[in-house]
Amino acid sequence: DMRAVGKWTWLTLLRSDEIRDEYDVIVVGGGHAGTEAAAAAARLGAETLLITQKIMTIGALSCNPSLGGVGKGQLVREVDALDGLCGRAGDSAGVHFSILNRSKGPAVWGPRAQLDRERYRQFIQSELLSTPRLTVLEGSVDELLVSQPNPEEPGHHRVTGIRLVDGSHPILSSSVVLTTGTFLSGSLFMGQTTSPGGRMGDAQSCAGLSYTLKETLGLRVGRLRTGTPPRIVKESVDLSLAQLQAPDKQPTPFSFLNTHTRCKPEEQLPCYLTHTTPGVERVVRESVHLNCHIQQDTKGPRYCPSIESRVLRFPGRRHQVWLEPEGLTSDLLYPQGLSMTMPPDLQLRLLREIPALHRAEIRAPGYGVQYDFVCPTQLTPSLQVKSTQGLFLAGQINGTTGYEEAAAQGLWAGVNAGRTALSLPPIALSRTQSYIGVLIDDLVGRGVTEPYRMFTSRAEFRTYLRPDNADLRLTPRGFEEVGCVTLRRYKKAVSVRDGLQEALMALQSVALSSTRWREKLGNISLSENKSTTLNGLDLLQYKDVSFEMLASAFPECLSQYFEYSQRLKIEAVYRPHCEKQSREMERIRSEESLSLPSDMDYLSLPVSLSHEVREILDRVRPNTVSLIYASKVILIKYIIMTTDGNRKFR
Repeated sequence: DMRAVGKWTWLTLLRSDEIRDEYDVIVVGGGHAGTEAAAAAARLGAETLLITQKIMTIGALSCNPSLGGVGKGQLVREVDALDGLCGRAGDSAGVHFSILNRSKGPAVWGPRAQLDRERYRQFIQSELLSTPRLTVLEGSVDELLVSQPNPEEPGHHRVTGIRLVDGSHPILSSSVVLTTGTFLSGSLFMGQTTSPGGRMGDAQSCAGLSYTLKETLGLRVGRLRTGTPPRIVKESVDLSLAQLQAPDKQPTPFSFLNTHTRCKPEEQLPCYLTHTTPGVERVVRESVHLNCHIQQDTKGPRYCPSIESRVLRFPGRRHQVWLEPEGLTSDLLYPQGLSMTMPPDLQLRLLREIPALHRAEIRAPGYGVQYDFVCPTQLTPSLQVKSTQGLFLAGQINGTTGYEEAAAQGLWAGVNAGRTALSLPPIALSRTQSYIGVLIDDLVGRGVTEPYRMFTSRAEFRTYLRPDNADLRLTPRGFEEVGCVTLRRYKKAVSVRDGLQEALMALQSVALSSTRWREKLGNISLSENKSTTLNGLDLLQYKDVSFEMLASAFPECLSQYFEYSQRLKIEAVYRPHCEKQSREMERIRSEESLSLPSDMDYLSLPVSLSHEVREILDRVRPNTVSLIYASKVILIKYIIMTTDGNRKFR
């Protein structure tokens, strides 16, 4: 509760001089990536220090008050399956729950929730407070401590700790995780005004870290931009002129540990949908010369662009604007789709061109942010910098956008930073195993030219990587191999796995002819000409057959599995697809086992490759064959011819 959070803040501030000289892992940044990284490293058993500019902004929703969505909801479920924080935080703070994409198959459903900002922040801070081996320090990091590398490991440098801006004594560590978000040489933009910073109201961002990354470590650094919309006073909005969007009648929790959410179904808040008008486009065009942010060449997010970018790119169109609540007691609305960086007076003028907002009042104007990011092809699949031992990066510093992508990277970077500090080998997630694996594989294998956002279309095996089975895919491995999952969660996942397996066997044990099934179940779309025998699992693949129908027909062997009814239906529908994909998944895993040396000379490799492909391979320097996209077949043949029994490249 808030008393605990307040006590924690007081203790941390007063005892900051008692911070130890050395930790196993240091995490820089207290956003979604940083909190997941710090908690994951501590769960592994590493003594962890989390450094953040403001303790009370740990867990803050700096932009939109929502979590999940199509692709993003899958990431939240997977982070939760690995015992991360954001799923349980979403269940605690959610005020409007919905499953997106319900008209399509369950594999691409998108669990999503509108959040209460204060509840989310309180939950994250309370969780960190109760995490053993985790210490929090309020401060800013000025530079990384760099020394000569360990000659037995790849890399040109080794990070040994950090130094704070205040010039106090250095703090040493075996691993450092940077999760600086938009604060890495960040600049704020509003109209023609520019100021240093990564978020409005926070301390100026420090350029020392960016200098260390570029000049000392020699990393390739680029520049990206994002933005946020103005916050609108709810009482000034005429909601009768907007279309009400009700939540799901029964909230679906993010976390596999929860059967219900903190917010009761009847307490949920609605969202509202409205649209832009020709007047909005007129204001944008008239103010372009006053908007230095939109005139920059820096790449912005393709999938959540500013209203200025939308209007200039798609003239004459009507764009959606979602009016979203910011909490149960908040008097503000968040206008999703109206990110803007024009001067405040023009922001108000633009808002009032929308009928529902014709009397709108702005509590805080929108603004833009530009920041440095590190080209992620310089990372390994463990999210460690290839050239620098002990340095891990996660979140927007890797060129992504969104809370969910940041949380997923943060958890995995924290896992590997903790393993490195504890002298354990790094570990990777395959893109055949998880959306987290797809995310990391895309980043380190392909890089980014604009802020990266997760979609289900990025996952080739999305019929297997479903939101409903993330616990079965990841929790056992997270406990048995990775070490980031608690015993309580592991036992629950094993219990569910065993229960589902028993239920599937029970379904397969019930086999009847199509005639007998029609007699048992009544009018179902089962062909009368079908003469083969079908078991319960086969029949459950039919759209108009539910597990409840089968359990009513055979209560003696199926009624005990009612709690798994939805999961059994989904498993039955996708089982044929997953069986067909298993061979391709195995091929990719085989390629991932073919590791490549970091010093391979691609420019003189004796194979038929174009000069362009050689330059790409030389720049990206993939860790495994699976990360090679251009001329893959030629290179694989060469590697197989020159590998030993351990499938390691010679």
